[in-house]
Amino acid sequence: MKIRKLAAIDIGSNAIRLLVQNVIESPDRPVQFNKSALIRVPVRLGADSFRGGRISEENAARIRDTLKAFSLLMKVSGVERYRACATSALREAANGEEVLRAVEKETGMAVELIDGQKEAAIIASTDLNKLIQQEGNYLYIDVGGGSTEYTVFSEGRAISSRSFRIGTVRLLGELVTEADWRELEAWLREQTRGFHKVDIIGSGGNINKLHKMSGRKQGEPLSYIWLNAHFHFLSSMSYEDRISELGLNPDRADVIIPATRIFLQSAKWSRSKRIHVPQIGLADGIIKDMYFREDGPGTGFPVP
Repeated sequence: MKIRKLAAIDIGSNAIRLLVQNVIESPDRPVQFNKSALIRVPVRLGADSFRGGRISEENAARIRDTLKAFSLLMKVSGVERYRACATSALREAANGEEVLRAVEKETGMAVELIDGQKEAAIIASTDLNKLIQQEGNYLYIDVGGGSTEYTVFSEGRAISSRSFRIGTVRLLGELVTEADWRELEAWLREQTRGFHKVDIIGSGGNINKLHKMSGRKQGEPLSYIWLNAHFHFLSSMSYEDRISELGLNPDRADVIIPATRIFLQSAKWSRSKRIHVPQIGLADGIIKDMYFREDGPGTGFPVP
């Protein structure tokens, strides 16, 4: 048996995450990926990028400080290689590439700026095969701060995917238009038109939190009816009450409502009544993509 440690860094619109996984290689057995640590720092880059078009110097400094801390954590954890990806907030910022060059110069950590299609492809490389049945139809949805990635599966394979500029931070800033919603509705209705039944597979911190709040067991899906009722319950509370009474973190208490809205609208337009929540996301996909791309952890970067 050989145990490796790999890490993924997801620089998103609402937070920066570090995921460390133990990769267990055993003779005659499939490779196992087990979470060792997950750390989330609430740096809301989308608030800069989507409204002002640039990352502020304050948040650029927070990115650098966060990655310095992650570098030390990876080093003491014995991480062999890492890969860092930045998504919509940095790719849409006029100074996004400049910020990442400064990050690499100061921290020694390279960050890859990925587009929406690449993001969807990386997410799709996660353990979805454990949920997707050969005869079923599925809509995989990853809700982020700046965008939402969709992949449609039928007969055990991905048949289409697309990224939409509809995300939680963007919705909070009132930067999503009716035309954006109509475009998403048209695409979802077209992609799922011939399906008798569609199950949603949801990922992202908000749907994970909603599943936890529901009290359901791991593997038990959420129903559209429960999600709709909980949306109205959350919407009836003030931001402060969602923090004090429900125990939500301040950076979760606001975005959870637009995230729930995205899932509800997607379920309505795809005629889906169930949402599976496997608790996987971009960081999980980064590690698997890094590992399997060259039959072993040959990609990514050594920890500086």
